[in-house]
Amino acid sequence: MFTINENYLKLPGSYLFSDIAKKIAAYQKENPEKEIIRLGIGDVTQPLAPAIIEALHGAVEEMAHAETFHGYAPDKGYAFLREAIAKNDYQDRSCDIDPEEIFVSDGAKCDSGNIQEILGLDNKIAVCDPVYPVYVDTNVMAGRTGNYNKTTQNFDGMIYMPCTAENNFAPEFPKETPDVIYLCFPNNPTGSTISKEQLQGWVDYANKNGSLIIYDAAYEAYITEEDVPHSIYECEGAKTCAIELRSFSKNAGFTGVRLGFAVVPKDLKSGGVSLNDLWARRHGTKYNGAPYIVQKAGAAVYTEAGKAQVKEQVAYYMRNAHAIYNGLKDAGYTVSGGVNAPYVWLKTPGNQTSWEFFDTLLHEVNVVGTPGSGFGACGEGYFRLSAFGTYENTIEAIKRITKM
Repeated sequence: MFTINENYLKLPGSYLFSDIAKKIAAYQKENPEKEIIRLGIGDVTQPLAPAIIEALHGAVEEMAHAETFHGYAPDKGYAFLREAIAKNDYQDRSCDIDPEEIFVSDGAKCDSGNIQEILGLDNKIAVCDPVYPVYVDTNVMAGRTGNYNKTTQNFDGMIYMPCTAENNFAPEFPKETPDVIYLCFPNNPTGSTISKEQLQGWVDYANKNGSLIIYDAAYEAYITEEDVPHSIYECEGAKTCAIELRSFSKNAGFTGVRLGFAVVPKDLKSGGVSLNDLWARRHGTKYNGAPYIVQKAGAAVYTEAGKAQVKEQVAYYMRNAHAIYNGLKDAGYTVSGGVNAPYVWLKTPGNQTSWEFFDTLLHEVNVVGTPGSGFGACGEGYFRLSAFGTYENTIEAIKRITKM
């Protein structure tokens, strides 16, 4: 008789955004006339930039002719894309990253879950609290976390680093030394950032303790302040302790196209074993590469026209973020984020729990956000609003919320 992976049974409920979708669907079914404004998930609303569309059309046309047709992509991704990434995202920022250290994928979410396959099951994992759920859930599925504790609303075998208003929503070094540390800056969900000096402290900590940092930089395009690093490789020594994950979803609107990459430096080793080699082996075995047409679209992001157009889109969403932040602040809400990230993190009014506030917004003003408790125990009493809606809907949503 076959058996199942019982680690899946440790997961409390379904995935956060699946729960939200079910609640919205049930309400919409009962109230079909209501116009719901969704500021919940981080899904973009603006169309792909013209330079990207042009590249997609050109690549599709290539696929129609035998002499320019492309089948399987190279395991790591096409050289034209990896070279563009290495130059524009790293070398131009004085980060010594080689194209051979870049692995193209179908997104940072997938990479953040898949990367742990090359790590031992006995690794002790540290995450921020609140945290992007994928970091926790995928390690639960692998069997690294122990059982879920309903009292603490955490997993007994995982190290949680509280990120609260008292520490500006930035983690402090944990008392128990972890083997693997997940960091995400600009942060999802709180929108917080840390300075280059603070990040250097984490790099030094990891190198001193033999820890691995998995650094999610999916929102780096939204950074506006000078002292906030765009990459962990801006820090000295990061190539011996860190893997960085990037996404085209947020900076270039690829949520429906799917493209991302992981940087695994050749200097990153465990007991003399290269993680670059391990990830290459895993990548080659389990992944047949992002489609050629998608990688051509990704390369268009780095053209002069692409850079300018993508920058405009990022500014569009940050305009939304500023409107959310200022509108709520002026109305008396306690808010943070929205400066270097497309998320605004707000304290729920009164004594409402985060799910109670979710229901209040949905039923009273037909606005959807994300309950903070869905990101971890320290997210209770907070709420995340996304700036990825249209400007018109964002303004209308804030009007509705502030009139409650």
